[in-house]
Amino acid sequence: MIFKIVILSLLLIVLISLGSALVAMAKGDKSDKMLKSLTWRIGLSVCIFILLLIGQATGLIMPHGLS
Repeated sequence: MIFKIVILSLLLIVLISLGSALVAMAKGDKSDKMLKSLTWRIGLSVCIFILLLIGQATGLIMPHGLS
């Protein structure tokens, strides 16, 4: 259960980072705030993907089919 909460919280942080980059882009800032936000988003997305692979390999996440 804690594993799923960690994954969901990381997804929320990714969405916040994406929103921050959107705000920086809409304002037309020439700073690297947008670049940093998108870099964090990519890094966290890779981390989530690796955590999902580890979770499936260790049995923390059980895949199921649609029925």
